[in-house]
Amino acid sequence: MPERYPPVEPYDHGMLDVGDGHRVYWEVGGNPDGKPAVVLHGGPGSGAGPAWRQLFDPAAYRVVLLDQRGCGRSTPDAADPATSLETNTTAHLIADLELLRRHLGVEAWLVLGGSWGVTLALAYAQQHPSSVSELVLFSVTNTTRREVDWVTRDMGRVFPQEWERFRDAVPEDEREGSLVDAYARMLADPDPAVRERAAREWCRWEDTHVGTHPGHAPDPRYEDPAFRMRFARLVTHYWRHAAFLEDGALLRDAGKLAGIPGVLVHGRLDISGPPDTAWNLARAWPDAELVLVGDEGHGAGLTTTRALLAATDRFRP
Repeated sequence: MPERYPPVEPYDHGMLDVGDGHRVYWEVGGNPDGKPAVVLHGGPGSGAGPAWRQLFDPAAYRVVLLDQRGCGRSTPDAADPATSLETNTTAHLIADLELLRRHLGVEAWLVLGGSWGVTLALAYAQQHPSSVSELVLFSVTNTTRREVDWVTRDMGRVFPQEWERFRDAVPEDEREGSLVDAYARMLADPDPAVRERAAREWCRWEDTHVGTHPGHAPDPRYEDPAFRMRFARLVTHYWRHAAFLEDGALLRDAGKLAGIPGVLVHGRLDISGPPDTAWNLARAWPDAELVLVGDEGHGAGLTTTRALLAATDRFRP
């Protein structure tokens, strides 16, 4: 099996006015007459790069990429501290997906998501099951308060030195409370130096807690000040609100996915997003297959990529 399909250029793209002053960038590649699929990127705030298309056979799929509100090529840019995040919530992102689906004339599409994109995919599919033909998900997260607390505080047991630096970047009187709230406040500080330090330290910790598997390399995107700010603002915004979902709702409502085939791919070394999230979801969703990858952590390494390719190949027409 190839590591990925060869790269293909998009044959169509645009900016969709989704309201609230937001315009969402989208592009389509592959076969115009192929099976529709949409990719939900992680972060939130990472944006959708072209490599996502290479998880699909371009002769069989019509692959839609989009940059979620505030990131990538969508506007306004969350990297700008003047950009309000008030109308950037999970409900807004779900509505954007439905608007884009109708705009492109898609009846139902395969949804592929990673990390935060899993949370969004599950919330979308539970709300609009008739719009989803299959789900292919990796690095499974539900963005619950327990998961946020785990990443921002309990993971200090795994990386104590790095976590102390992460904690100590916030004011001393805020270190015993919610660290994600503290960082969100610093990212909204009127002093640009405070904002920049918060973005840098948040992204440094992000790069640390996903680095639990052999061969992990730092993410070069964090060297870009605009990307750091955009990413840190959006992640803290969604995490501090537990994805704007009732806590535990995605697992509780997994029965709404009945009839939707799914593949969950998760690394056993993913300490950032422990495998029990994927395990519990697979037990509650009878149409899901769980693939646990023994030698990988958070993200799409070679074995995870092969499992994703196997899934999209299985579901192609």
